[in-house]
Amino acid sequence: MTRKPELLIPASSLEVLKTAVLFGADAVYIGGEAFGLRAKAKNFSPQEMKEGIEFAHAHGVHVHVTANILAHNEDLEGARAYFKELKELKPDALIIADPGMFTLAKEICPEIDIHVSTQANNTNYMTYLFWHKLGAKRVVAARELSLQEIAEIKSRIPQELEMECFIHGAMCISYSGRCLLSNYFTGRDANQGACTHPCRWKYAVVEESRPGEYMPVYENERGTYLFNSKDLCMIEHIPEMVQAGIDSFKIEGRMKTALYVATVARTYRKAIDDYLESEEKYLENLPWYRDEISKCTYRQFTTGFYFGKPSEETQIYDNNTYVNDYIYLGIVEDIDEGGAACITQRNKFCVGDSIEIMKPDGRNEAVTVLGMTTEDGESVESAPHPQQKLHVKLSQTPDRYDLLRVENRH
Repeated sequence: MTRKPELLIPASSLEVLKTAVLFGADAVYIGGEAFGLRAKAKNFSPQEMKEGIEFAHAHGVHVHVTANILAHNEDLEGARAYFKELKELKPDALIIADPGMFTLAKEICPEIDIHVSTQANNTNYMTYLFWHKLGAKRVVAARELSLQEIAEIKSRIPQELEMECFIHGAMCISYSGRCLLSNYFTGRDANQGACTHPCRWKYAVVEESRPGEYMPVYENERGTYLFNSKDLCMIEHIPEMVQAGIDSFKIEGRMKTALYVATVARTYRKAIDDYLESEEKYLENLPWYRDEISKCTYRQFTTGFYFGKPSEETQIYDNNTYVNDYIYLGIVEDIDEGGAACITQRNKFCVGDSIEIMKPDGRNEAVTVLGMTTEDGESVESAPHPQQKLHVKLSQTPDRYDLLRVENRH
């Protein structure tokens, strides 16, 4: 029987964690307020982490916490205190890249599984065996591996050592995500969690003897984006990913919205479950997966390194913008006595608009906004203020935790 891989979803906040859990995650990964590689993500306070872990566990979902910075001496005392906090919070796993951080975690909270981060550059089976000997439960593959290499690694490591691979999301220009561009340009170190993503910036060429004379590498009138990779998307290759023996399918995106997380979690959940039921069902539903996955923000899609070394087609040279076909309006936090959806509004919409209810089970329901009131009961025609609490009357009553979205008519 084919083993069911874990679907591992990112969460930038408590709201997004709950969305990930309800829209199909088997596990979520989150960051605390320090020691993770997404310092600009909202991240979780200890209290939020406690609530998030309790919510996930109540739904049978695991929580992995990132502590994957490449630590300097001054980081170690803080890391020691952080691991003591995590020991009390009881997440299911810690994601760690640095051997010093690994050693501290083993010493302070040996009962919590350790997953070795992609940042540790795990490209061959001897590396996997090295981490296994030290007590790692799982190793996250470097993104530079092909499916053939992954299958070989799986055949040469013990069954109990799990392998996690990225299946969807932004790709980094640097090897396994270790990048010095941000530090060089801005003083903010990607390996300390403060990346400014200079790989998305516009560049030109300057010849040494002609300083100040910028020669664009023509792609469009604004210059070219030399380092800008397309986003990874393996929704059309679930059979190959399952057959390679991968234990956990990881979605990238700890800076993304609840809409992104709901869309990718729900689509991959359905694709994995359909394939495990029958290949025919998976192939039959392939157009639906393709259509749904394109409804979250992305930078065009690639299969990365999985089918061999990427070509020039993997880069986007003419722009650095996301494709953004749908706009996130809010999550249904509750239903009031009159049947209106209580939301914290994220983007502007108006009475009379046609919007969509996005349900965890895969259904999308088109509805009309019939009316909306503020918390004080004042009737309003539109919702112009971000984060405004609203009661929204729709032509059909949604359920708690449904998402509201609207097509972006650019």
